[in-house]
Amino acid sequence: MLLIDCGTTLSEAERLADDIIELAGRPVNDVVLTHHHFDHILGSAGFPGARLHCAAPVTVALTSGVDALREHAVGYGAEPDEVDRTVARLRAPDHVVSNTLIHLGDRAVRVEHPGRGHTDHDLAVIVPPRNPGEPPVVFCGDLIEESADPAADEGSDLAAWPVTVDRLLELGGPTAVYVPGHGAVVDAGFLAEQRDWLRRSATRH
Repeated sequence: MLLIDCGTTLSEAERLADDIIELAGRPVNDVVLTHHHFDHILGSAGFPGARLHCAAPVTVALTSGVDALREHAVGYGAEPDEVDRTVARLRAPDHVVSNTLIHLGDRAVRVEHPGRGHTDHDLAVIVPPRNPGEPPVVFCGDLIEESADPAADEGSDLAAWPVTVDRLLELGGPTAVYVPGHGAVVDAGFLAEQRDWLRRSATRH
């Protein structure tokens, strides 16, 4: 079983692990962490038996950058004691990746760095269809957001971001299901609209 990102705290991760067992009947064996922000990676502490796959900056965040992770999490409203409990269980990732395949029994899931955008190291995960006629599923991390406008900070690359979204569209195609980092699943048309919004934003900066 493969999980993409894992929330902020041990409590969140433990609830997620229980839900996965209930729905799928088996535990998580592999976790892909799409980028280094706390709300996507701190919950990795709740999956001690899983293999963690991520880009190099995520490894830095989970090892020498733990104090900054804690500060950001608490600054955004996470309960300090729960964050401390989580941080105490963090470990270094198992595999540093940018483009690779993760083999899951009867199929291989593709992990790719489609380009700079929300960060300089965002990873996307492309899950091929199990049966003919089914669409692929593309997990976009925070390269795509449905519940709000894309979040940009000093680590973002607004100029490159639209091209990266085009790459996501190439990876999934027009019929794919796209899973954003926050919010509900979307289609290719939503990605095209968000790409155009990002392009307009880049010209204003």
